[in-house]
Amino acid sequence: MRTLKIRIATIGIALSTIIILGTGCDSLTKTQKGAAIGAGGGGLLGALIGKAAGNTAVGALIGGAVGGTAGALIGHKMDKQAAEIKQTVPGATVTREGEGILVKFDSGILFDTNMANVKPDAQTNLQKLAVSLQNNPQTNILIVGHTDNTGTAAHNMDLSIRRAQAVKSIITADNVSDARLTVQGKGETEPIADNTTVDGRSQNRRVEIVIVANDQMKAQAQNGQ
Repeated sequence: MRTLKIRIATIGIALSTIIILGTGCDSLTKTQKGAAIGAGGGGLLGALIGKAAGNTAVGALIGGAVGGTAGALIGHKMDKQAAEIKQTVPGATVTREGEGILVKFDSGILFDTNMANVKPDAQTNLQKLAVSLQNNPQTNILIVGHTDNTGTAAHNMDLSIRRAQAVKSIITADNVSDARLTVQGKGETEPIADNTTVDGRSQNRRVEIVIVANDQMKAQAQNGQ
């Protein structure tokens, strides 16, 4: 995790230092930082950071930014939704960054070892997340499955895809439009911790759910709504 943060910071600083210096970085909130980054070209910055960091979720969060005043308005809405998810969804790690939300579940919470069937208790957690997604319809959702490096790369890729799809199935079963959701499996290719340790492998086995503004929310924000 520390290595990932360093790599994100290195690229991010290189591409957005000028913007942040002009806004008084010491007083910036996460929403304001997102606005500053977005103003510098969120799509390009997100793609570069995501690639450099080896993390699809990071790229999606930053790449979806529009920046400026519109970005700040979007960030305010995301603050409210993130707080709602934290309060109502057990087992989820919720991170607000820029103009989006990252919801992470350790695979051990959702699945038995080497399985892609969501555990009954975890289904309830995902159903509660689906309620929040229903309450906030102007968002798009990316679901990314990850594994550790135990087993073959091909098996891990397949398992990560099936797990992400299983999460999507639970969410869409609760009246969240399929069109809002995208699924990706990354297998063992995007570790956030050391795969040579038990704890590191546990952290790498995860499902990440990225929530970003859709075009309608962006258009409203750009009109000051």
